[in-house]
Amino acid sequence: IYFYAHYLFASATAHVTALYAPFVGVAISAGAPAMLAAMLLAFCSAIMASTTHYANGPASILASSGYVKQGEWWRMSFVLGLLYLVVFLTV
Repeated sequence: IYFYAHYLFASATAHVTALYAPFVGVAISAGAPAMLAAMLLAFCSAIMASTTHYANGPASILASSGYVKQGEWWRMSFVLGLLYLVVFLTV
């Protein structure tokens, strides 16, 4: 949820500021080790930078070049997000 919620935010800073602390709090109160919860959310905060064409500075430059269409960008990010989740949950 944390990773895919980035589709609703205009910047990574706004997303992390609004959701990081509540997600860590819920994970810890549910019994997750504090460091593991914090690090997994930090990893998700780093990899979500390519989620949308407006997610960060370099993403907007790549998107405006027209090399990758917006719909294709979002589809690839969704699929890569699933791959990231599989890798992080497995490891």
